[in-house]
Amino acid sequence: MADPAVEEDDLDPPSYRTGALSDVIPTIGAALGVPEPGREAGPWTPEPTRKACLFLIDGMGRELLAEHARHAPYLTELLRRPGVGHTLTAGFPSTTSTSLASIGTGLPPGAHGMLGYRLLVPGSGRLMNFLRWDQNVDPLEWQPRETMFERLSAAGIAVTHVSVPRFADSGLTRSVFRGARFTGADSVDEQARRAMEALRASERSFVYLYYRDLDFIGHTSGVGSPRWREELSYVDGLVQRLAEQMPSDATLFVTADHGMVDVPQDRRIDMDQDWELRAGVAMLGGEARARHVYSTAGAARDVLAIWEERLDGIAVVRGRAQAVAEGWFGPPDEVDAAMAARVGDVIVAMRGNWAVIASERETVDSRQVGMHGSLTAAEQLVPLLEIRR
Repeated sequence: MADPAVEEDDLDPPSYRTGALSDVIPTIGAALGVPEPGREAGPWTPEPTRKACLFLIDGMGRELLAEHARHAPYLTELLRRPGVGHTLTAGFPSTTSTSLASIGTGLPPGAHGMLGYRLLVPGSGRLMNFLRWDQNVDPLEWQPRETMFERLSAAGIAVTHVSVPRFADSGLTRSVFRGARFTGADSVDEQARRAMEALRASERSFVYLYYRDLDFIGHTSGVGSPRWREELSYVDGLVQRLAEQMPSDATLFVTADHGMVDVPQDRRIDMDQDWELRAGVAMLGGEARARHVYSTAGAARDVLAIWEERLDGIAVVRGRAQAVAEGWFGPPDEVDAAMAARVGDVIVAMRGNWAVIASERETVDSRQVGMHGSLTAAEQLVPLLEIRR
């Protein structure tokens, strides 16, 4: 199904070890006086600080900022400033659960095991959505590695996680953000106030603050919509207000978990209506821009061949072993064998603005306007800002 109109963009593996989201808190930790033994220097070297706040804005990709610069003048100016603005890669898949796990653990996806939006729980015969979690899956067993919050707390840093109250005991919070004191608030103003209070309450402190509305609007209205641009302007002002409220001995770091692309209706391939793509497939994981395809017994090779042919020119399709070897989920030597078993038999990263939807089994997600998850620059590149009073 090669399409000559599709741009042959390079879908390179993320910059693990040299500038990915998994490097963010280890690098901040070093600035707080808690370097990780044996870890190489991060993608940037912030000045030492006694207090730090990491503000993560869901869905605020680096290319989206550049495209809509006039709606975010404060962020855009900072991003262009040497020593203040940096660009990182999200990791694969470029999706919230995977990126937040990389932030929280300081590990690439192949080490922390949050390898997508939906994954097969080995031995269960069912998929798990990591933003909703399966109550039969123990978060500490699914992600047993020490989190960065635990490391910083053990070193005497007062660590606080600020978000909406319903995330306090979620499986994702317990698996990748454990070690922090959680404080919840529904309003953004109250979240900001609590973040500043937590910074001031201790001589050495780290606060993680999360904001999701920009991503939600991107999914429902699209990143080219007036509503999304209005929300970006609000986020721009929000970051400026936070920067102005920061204690003089603290540093504000701002980043995102992924970017996003709008997917037109004529660029959506519906697997539920496509008998070729369904052949030999037991379960469909991941999401529309980054698929984990789980085959029936003995069909993995045939499924790989069918998906490669069917998506020729509009996606990069790999078998599990090849995707791991090429570094999609992290440096191959850091991919845990038990974690790799969660990966689909076939992995799909969409090019351009194409998607593989499933209109019957993923009714709500298939109607989204904005999507993410793949290896394109629009989804992978995220900003990192270091702001001091």
